[in-house]
Amino acid sequence: MDFSIAIRLLRSGWWLLLLGALVGAAGGIALTAVSTPTYQATTSLYVAVQTGQSQSATELNQGSSAAQAKVLGYVPVITSAPVLEPVIRELGLDRTARSLAADVSAATPKGSQLLDVSVRGTDPAQVARIANAVGESVGKVVEDLEQPLADGSSPVKVTTLQPATQPAAPIDPRPSFNLALGTLLGLALAVAALFIRSMLDTRIRAAADVAAVADLPILGAIGVNPAHESQPLFMLHDPRGALGEAVRDLRTNIAYLAGNAEMQTVMVTSAMQSEGKTTTSANLAIAMADSDARVLLIDADLRRPRIAEVFGLEGAAGLSDVLVGRAEPADVVQPWGDAGLHVLPAGRIPPNPSELLGSQSMQLLMEEFGRAYDLIVVDAPPLLPVTDAAVLSKVCSGAIVVSSAKTGRKAHLRAAIDRLQKIEARILGVVLTMLPARRGADFSYGVYGGYYGEAPAATGSVPLEPMARRRA
Repeated sequence: MDFSIAIRLLRSGWWLLLLGALVGAAGGIALTAVSTPTYQATTSLYVAVQTGQSQSATELNQGSSAAQAKVLGYVPVITSAPVLEPVIRELGLDRTARSLAADVSAATPKGSQLLDVSVRGTDPAQVARIANAVGESVGKVVEDLEQPLADGSSPVKVTTLQPATQPAAPIDPRPSFNLALGTLLGLALAVAALFIRSMLDTRIRAAADVAAVADLPILGAIGVNPAHESQPLFMLHDPRGALGEAVRDLRTNIAYLAGNAEMQTVMVTSAMQSEGKTTTSANLAIAMADSDARVLLIDADLRRPRIAEVFGLEGAAGLSDVLVGRAEPADVVQPWGDAGLHVLPAGRIPPNPSELLGSQSMQLLMEEFGRAYDLIVVDAPPLLPVTDAAVLSKVCSGAIVVSSAKTGRKAHLRAAIDRLQKIEARILGVVLTMLPARRGADFSYGVYGGYYGEAPAATGSVPLEPMARRRA
């Protein structure tokens, strides 16, 4: 995951980061509230070594060095039973030497004759008394351990340099530290959750997700609008809006991608239903017709046709009727709008859509349309539920795969592209739909029904109009 994707992920999950920080901070505050305050008292002892009654400067220096060496050996003595048991008896503590040793610690600065004895506990007055008692007990034990001098005195003298005093504030819990630590831990867990969710997320959310699936160009990116159901043809109702600009960008990208190659018939499909392919097909056809071209939009979805409904046209007869010989193309192709757009509805739903779309009649029909129109847009069924789109791709110049940022899945897109590549269909690229609104614009795409259920055929009379012919 590169830096830009990571930043986008963190920006999109800002609410989770905020929640993690708040929960972590609350946890730090709660930990502080339930923790029992712990106090610490420290007494400082000075250790001196005597070499005799009359000491020269050399002997004093030797004594200091010896004291520094001995101090290190006295550190473990502090928590020994001979030191702590007298303290327990003197203060009347209901504890064992082992349990008291867990609250007692000793340290000595490097190159120093000082020995700091610290005691922790929940009673501030008690820890001060224990620390001072331990200091006194250490001196007695050390005198007993060291070999006495000729006069019978101990060569090591332990003196209390600074007695312990009752601590005014606890050393634990630390509210500010717990708050900061809890906040940082909450943020860290939130960041980890975001990246784990990203790795486990199979949805198509942005162009980077498409790039991770296939090496195909992104031809367009179109958003979502709650007003879709009433106004799916945004190229008609709001041609200069953000959606209209997005479709014109798509039209331009297709033209540039085609270059000098023959690109007369464009099939629009998707991996699964409900990804916005029908709305994309319809608006793309309008945009192409607006560029002063004779355009034919064919509803080749013979299972769940929607083009006639979207354009408000009669759909009782159409493509399926032409393919089985019940109608002539000129009888079912209907003009729409003031530009050069004509629409061929799907017609009656046949029992064998794949066979009809792959028949020789379909190939001949597409050749006939190719002589009559500049551009042909084919609204094909999704690739994965049925094989219709794969069959149609053989009579089309190129295929556009629509993927929804709302419902599209990486595995589905990969499988759909693989299906087209296996039959050597030319894939022009991917169009992202249902992207979140940006810059105040709202966008929308349609809902696609199931592909294996039954759907009622459209009924009604069909106006007889002659099929348009290519301009001279």
